[in-house]
Amino acid sequence: MVAFDLVQTVAFAGVVLFFGYGVKRVIPFLTRYNIPAPVVGGLIVSLVILIANRAQVPVPKFDTTLRDPLMIAFFTSVGFGASVSLLRVGGPLVLLFFAVSTVVAVLQNVVGWATATALGQHPLLGVLAGSVTLTGGPATGMAFAPEFAAVGVPGAETVAVAAAMVGIVAGGLMGGPIGTFLIERYTLAAAATTPPAGAADGEGKLAYQVVEDLLPDPQAAAPAGEDVEAYGLLKAIVIILIAMGIGAWVSGLLKQAGVTLPAYIGAMLVAAAIRNLDDVTGAFKLSQKLLDDLGSVSLSLFLVIALMTLDLTRLAGLAVPLAVILLAQLLMIAIIAPLIVFRFAGRDYDAAVMSSGFIGFMLGTTANAMANMEALVQRFRPSPKAFLVVPMVGAFFIDFTNAIIITFFLNFYR
Repeated sequence: MVAFDLVQTVAFAGVVLFFGYGVKRVIPFLTRYNIPAPVVGGLIVSLVILIANRAQVPVPKFDTTLRDPLMIAFFTSVGFGASVSLLRVGGPLVLLFFAVSTVVAVLQNVVGWATATALGQHPLLGVLAGSVTLTGGPATGMAFAPEFAAVGVPGAETVAVAAAMVGIVAGGLMGGPIGTFLIERYTLAAAATTPPAGAADGEGKLAYQVVEDLLPDPQAAAPAGEDVEAYGLLKAIVIILIAMGIGAWVSGLLKQAGVTLPAYIGAMLVAAAIRNLDDVTGAFKLSQKLLDDLGSVSLSLFLVIALMTLDLTRLAGLAVPLAVILLAQLLMIAIIAPLIVFRFAGRDYDAAVMSSGFIGFMLGTTANAMANMEALVQRFRPSPKAFLVVPMVGAFFIDFTNAIIITFFLNFYR
């Protein structure tokens, strides 16, 4: 058996990642429904390894030492997005949309818990197939899976991936039709729209682009003789490492207090504190774009490494109860989006577009949300308000509160 060391494992993960991008180019379905390239490549390798093991063919042994640090680095970048100033700039609608999303994340876990219990399964199986993987996506699912496995949830990592994939596909399939129904049912397509103060111009921007449109340019001039871009990148890397280092101490203190939580929570809290300190003082002049880019790189490599070592056989025996739990989750979101989110958001065209985006990120990812809204605005008309509100909540704030919600459910079970 060939053993890959730390560097070789990460290098192989990089090859698998770009293999995933290549597969997405060949199979349009994967791009249409925003299946992440790391998931595509990682699952293919995992399947190949499964077949090789069944055929008793030797397979490489990977060194996963960097898997957890990469995961923590990603969630640290999420923490840097938790800006109170950004919430204020977004206005009351962002706060309301954020509050509704947080409540629904709690409901996902309640529904999952109740359904799993009714099926005679471990209650936390329903939570794992709730906000952990639907609101959180594959990254949060894989990050929390060891904690769920530790309290007795069978095949936690495999369940997390399966639930996240169902959510991503469903979020892409359901958002557009429900948004279209609302627009046509209430004849909203021709109504006037008024963007909120500070709304970003143009549609389809990435979340960090919306953020940087709203907040002042944070880029500080580099010292004399230093390259501006290299200096900014170095500063972003160092600040992430500092947050991770201090966060490790914070997590240790919380665990000593008897709180069950994944390793990244401390780093995320420290990052949020640094972000808000910087917003007030301007001491660090952090670039959210650079932090977001570094987080995306870390996330991609983390997912590939995690999925390459996934044991797909652990899903056997859980397929039926998992399918029932996920069906209950999809029905709940399909009801809440038009009946509650649409009404709270204003019952107008922008509210219909936001409801479509809500389905995208509460079942899948922010990419699903943006794709759902893009499909509607291309057919009907622009919605600057929706493209302001949804990325701010879906890409930054909901991940932060979702981690707290999941930690509560884990500790409640204990």
